[in-house]
Amino acid sequence: MTTFKRHRGLTEQAADAAVDQACRMLRLPTIRAQFPELAESAARDQMSYRGFLAELLMAECDDRARRRSERRIKAAAFPREKSLRAFDFEANPSVDPAVIHTLATCEWVKKGMPLCLIGDSGTGKSHLLIALGTEAAMAGYRVKYTLATKLVNELVEAADEKVLTKTIARYGRVDLLCIDELGYMELDRRGAELLFQVLTEREEKNSVAIASNESFSGWTKTFTDPRLCAAIVDRLTFGGNLIQTGTDSYRLAITQARAAGQGNAG
Repeated sequence: MTTFKRHRGLTEQAADAAVDQACRMLRLPTIRAQFPELAESAARDQMSYRGFLAELLMAECDDRARRRSERRIKAAAFPREKSLRAFDFEANPSVDPAVIHTLATCEWVKKGMPLCLIGDSGTGKSHLLIALGTEAAMAGYRVKYTLATKLVNELVEAADEKVLTKTIARYGRVDLLCIDELGYMELDRRGAELLFQVLTEREEKNSVAIASNESFSGWTKTFTDPRLCAAIVDRLTFGGNLIQTGTDSYRLAITQARAAGQGNAG
C-alpha cells in the first residue's frame, strides 16, 4: 500500500508531483489536469485556501456531471444529434415554443407521463423527439431511442428465443422510451400485442414518447385490431401531452427556398 509522507515546506516541483500522484490514486482526472492552471490563478487572485479547494472540487464535479451526461446520451442510441436550440420555430408556427420549453424541464418524465408528437413528414417530429430525449438524458434520466419497427422486431425475436420477459423488463427500466416512426408500417397482431406489453409495463411508472405521421384516427392502419388499437392509444395519451407539428413540411420548404436561391444566383 502506498503511503504519503507529510512534509512542510515542499518545493513547488515536489508539491506538484504529490498532487499528481494523489489525483491518480483518488481518480480525480479533472483536478489533475487543471491543478497547475487553477493554482496559478488562485495565487494571482490571492484566493483563500478554502476558496481554492472549492474551485478544484467544483471543477471535478462539473466534469464528472458532463461525462455522465455524455454517457447517458450515448446509451440512448439517438441516430443523430438534435437540439431544441436548432429547431426552427419560425418555420413551423404549428409548434408552440413555450410548450416545448416547458417539456424541456422534464417534469413530465419525472412524473412518468407520455408524450405524443403527431404530424406529417418533414414537420420536425423526430427532431423534437430526439431533442427532448437529449434534454432528459442531460437532466439525469435514463433514455432509450428506437424505431417502432425495430422495437417490434426485437420483441418478436425475444419471444421466439424465450427471453421476452427479460427484454420487456430491460425496456421497462429506462426512465424515457422514445419510439420513432410509429404508424409508418402496418404491424401484425403479434407484433402489436408485444408492443402493447411494453407500454403496459411502463404505464404510469415511466414515460413513453412517440412520433407518428398518423393521427390517432388513422392508427387502425398500423394496429389492425380495433380493440388493441384503442388500448394502445389509451396507454399513450392518458394524462399525457399531445404536440401536433402540422401538415406543412418546413424541411421541404427550406429545400425549395434554397434551390430557388441558387437558381436566382445562377
